[in-house]
Amino acid sequence: MKTAITTLLEQRTSADQYDPTKSLSIAEIEELTRLATLAPTAFNFQNWKFIAVHTQAEKERLKAVAYGQPKVAQAAVTFIVCGKLEAHKGLAKAIKPSVDAGIVPQEMADSWVAMATGAHEGNPTRQRDEAIRSASLGAMALMLAAQGMGLVSGPMVGFDPAGVAKEFNLTANDIPVMLVAIGYPAAGNWPQKPRLPVKEILTIV
Repeated sequence: MKTAITTLLEQRTSADQYDPTKSLSIAEIEELTRLATLAPTAFNFQNWKFIAVHTQAEKERLKAVAYGQPKVAQAAVTFIVCGKLEAHKGLAKAIKPSVDAGIVPQEMADSWVAMATGAHEGNPTRQRDEAIRSASLGAMALMLAAQGMGLVSGPMVGFDPAGVAKEFNLTANDIPVMLVAIGYPAAGNWPQKPRLPVKEILTIV
């Protein structure tokens, strides 16, 4: 029996063609982002940042630092999905709502902050790895959210990170991990491409 998430995964494609005449409301962009933030992060860091580029002028500015890819400007919105360094410094704030809701005891939250600080303080490699992991999980959730709203999406790693950081005022702690174009499809998109057989990529021990 297929579930809704099974259907979304089987229908999702990486779209290149978007209808530039159709837009998304601010409320729809906010809902996409809310759903994206339901993705998991280590310690519940929530160490991500989403920049929704939706006005035509801003999309053209982003396109210029994304090697001129047309879908950046044609999609209703193109998200810059960032992971944040020094996530341990914001963990107490990130986890406070869970403590207030009675989900996580304060003692456990304190221990998580201590463990995260010990693991991440002074360790730029681990911080960057965690930033990329969190942003990638958020981006996948964002694409599934778009699919569930009847939209199409396309992830992109073809951009100039330094250019994106400069144009959109990213801080030194913001790592632009990928762009995700989202909108309504136009003609010419490929169907989902076949994947390698499970037996070739799975080891069960």
